[in-house]
Amino acid sequence: MAPGPPLYLETSAALRAVLERGTTPEVEARIAAAPLLATSRLSLAESARALLRIRQQGGVAESRLADARRELDALWSRCEVWELSPSVCDLASLVAPDRPLRTLDALHLATFLLARRRIEGLELLTADERLRQASGP
Repeated sequence: MAPGPPLYLETSAALRAVLERGTTPEVEARIAAAPLLATSRLSLAESARALLRIRQQGGVAESRLADARRELDALWSRCEVWELSPSVCDLASLVAPDRPLRTLDALHLATFLLARRRIEGLELLTADERLRQASGP
């Protein structure tokens, strides 16, 4: 497989790749081909909370949840993790003022924009349409 671009991996894409394995071939292939993955510390918390919500809703075997936790941990260990720094928070309050972004999405967008300044060719990988639109072309 030819290497793809470096990716900023937003939580929704990571959850799709892990929880819907085999049903998201494009997302999975892009992650596998990325020479570098970056994400926000926020993604680690969001994904852990998502697994807790799934557990509370029931209907998913504990073994499957444990597998998902291990897969997410392995994925996050491949990532350069960006912290929720004052500069990220400051930028999040200003980004995409004409878009209906929720706070956590604005924090992801701000982190992506700051990371893109340092990582040439960085692309956003998200399953969230509002975030994708707010990130621009």
